Amino acid sequence: MNKTSVGILTGSLRRESFSRKTALYLAGLLEERFEVRFFDIAPLEMYNQDLESDPPQSWLRFREQVKAADAVLFVTPEYNRSLPPVLKNAIDIASRPYGANAWSGKPGAVVSISPGGIGGFGANHHLRQVAAVLNIHMLQQPEAYLGGIAGLTDENGIADESAREFLQKLAKAFAEWIDRLA
Repeated sequence: MNKTSVGILTGSLRRESFSRKTALYLAGLLEERFEVRFFDIAPLEMYNQDLESDPPQSWLRFREQVKAADAVLFVTPEYNRSLPPVLKNAIDIASRPYGANAWSGKPGAVVSISPGGIGGFGANHHLRQVAAVLNIHMLQQPEAYLGGIAGLTDENGIADESAREFLQKLAKAFAEWIDRLA
């Protein structure tokens, strides 16, 4: 029997991304129960409906990856109180063409991070707004905003014990959410 799969998307392409460090920590918590896959959104061309008649291969591969995932986890920074454009682009690509939304019906969760104190609240809620339209069933509690992320990480990932404990609770709740919706 195959394990349930969780696709993870990070909203930052930066090599030493705090989002990636957080996502890697969460993946380690989830991989005992689930098949965890990271989706590389860096090579995705910007969405342009004119290209739908002959979509780029990167779009087709990404859409298939999203379709194959049983659940999705978004870990994202906040850019100007919203989502990073690279993440929004990926979300749009897998929601198209009209009538072929690859996200629909999947359990989801979002963790937003920020060097500032409010932990990416704007990005988190914008992503939830988009997810509602796309029929992604987002975990509601615990809400996950990691503020002051620079002080919670080191070169090895999540270093702060209270942050690790919180992310463990989140991973447990997400696993239960996936099981509940399965």
